[in-house]
Amino acid sequence: MSSTHIPVVAPATPTVAPRLILAMAAGAGFSVASIYYSQPMLGVIGPDLGAAPAATGMVPTLTQLGYALGILLLAPLGDRFDRRRLILAKAVLLALMLAGAALAGSLPTLLLASLLIGVTATMAQDVVPAAASLAPAAERGSVVGKVMTGLLLGILLSRVASGLVAQWLGWRSMFALAAVSVVLIALALARALPRFAPTTTLGYPALLGSLVALWRGQPALRRAVFAQGLLAVGFSAFWSTLALMLHSRYQVGSAVAGAFGIAGAAGALAAPLAGRWTDRLGSHAVARIAILVALAGFAMLLLEAWLPRAAILPLLAVSAVVFDFGFQSALVSHQTLVYGLVPEARSRLNALLFTGVFLGMASGGALGSLALAHWGWTGVALLATAAAALSLVVRRR
Repeated sequence: MSSTHIPVVAPATPTVAPRLILAMAAGAGFSVASIYYSQPMLGVIGPDLGAAPAATGMVPTLTQLGYALGILLLAPLGDRFDRRRLILAKAVLLALMLAGAALAGSLPTLLLASLLIGVTATMAQDVVPAAASLAPAAERGSVVGKVMTGLLLGILLSRVASGLVAQWLGWRSMFALAAVSVVLIALALARALPRFAPTTTLGYPALLGSLVALWRGQPALRRAVFAQGLLAVGFSAFWSTLALMLHSRYQVGSAVAGAFGIAGAAGALAAPLAGRWTDRLGSHAVARIAILVALAGFAMLLLEAWLPRAAILPLLAVSAVVFDFGFQSALVSHQTLVYGLVPEARSRLNALLFTGVFLGMASGGALGSLALAHWGWTGVALLATAAAALSLVVRRR
């Protein structure tokens, strides 16, 4: 398509077409899903490549590391360059990395591909600020919420999809299908996305240096990052230990554990609602309410020790819906709040927010494993509940 057919967007446009919102939601979802596909497939990847379980476990670790690095080092570029070009470039590179993973003949090759998948999957963190820029202020929460629904469904359903595909078609097929999905999404976004005018002329070192100034100068940003990061601790502690707990205590397999992703996906449907509520009630109020909901969901897990065995799985499913609803609602409200602080620095603000979220995710996974090993599932429930309570303290104003 020639440049004369692509409008240029600097500030928000009056309306955002539903088709464009759907394309951005799909782009965010399929790109972020790429960093989770490997997790349910490790049991078949290792034997196929002749690798020990400990070494194979580095595959998702490097993917997450690549994603964190990509958020911190590449997401700020959305303020310096046309976001459309960044999104499409990352989509092409992500598809190539996924194809490389499908063709990997050794574990070292797969590990390198996994690291680069994580880096390029950060196109999701370019799509969401793009949605915020396209939306008028009065509808920003609603539009961001709809796009975030796609991103969150990608996170929660990716494990279910990869487990099923790997079981029936093999792990290489999952990576190949993922590559095809990203190519299709790139074609859709190439047709739908306008161009975005850069909001800064800072060079790359100064762009990264400005992250420090934004952090120091925006107390509302710091509160949002700490509050959402603490919620992420509880979120990750639950999802990182659920399969182990179910296997050891209730002798159920990975298929049942993966099915809980569907329950989590039900909670993710909160994102559009949270966006509309944020537009009406304000980010601060919705964030506090959402954190209270998440706290209630985590606290429900403490009932597991007193309930009969038949009630445990329903309890876990209901808890997952409730705390996911709270977590996703808080995330949308915090994003809407952060994007309104310094409009010309939305990509950098987004990078800081999600760096905090993924630090919380990493901490929650590690702390959740320790809690499960030393204090059992009650320890995990206490950890998640305490983290949500601290988040509420941070978000008290």
